[in-house]
Amino acid sequence: QKVKDSMRVLLPVLLNKSHDSYDKIRAILLYIFSTNGTTQENLDKLIQNVQIESDSDMIRNWKYLDVPVISSFVAQQHKYVRRDRSKEETFQLSRWTPVIKDVMEDAIENKLDSKDWPYCSRYPPTWNGSGAV
Repeated sequence: QKVKDSMRVLLPVLLNKSHDSYDKIRAILLYIFSTNGTTQENLDKLIQNVQIESDSDMIRNWKYLDVPVISSFVAQQHKYVRRDRSKEETFQLSRWTPVIKDVMEDAIENKLDSKDWPYCSRYPPTWNGSGAV
């Protein structure tokens, strides 16, 4: 069941003194993942209220793994466009498809944008896509 107001559920967990700071960081990261990022102001308030300023880099460094920690219009522009896999047959335990699968399929089909992927070589025009390169 989808949580309607995740901040209302999150705050009692974060303000509970019995929880470890690492558990609070995990809860904040789960909130960020579920909302596809948060504002800088909201993240700063969460870190200050929970009093984890010394460990805040654990949250902020996820941006280096292309996780949208801070959601903004600029960050959304460079997001990789996902393929529609709703009609594909999936296993019950593997409903999520990683982005790397889309990237690799686009690389095989020579559909990667050269602006975003400058180091991927372009295939010659005579290449017909049969076989791996």
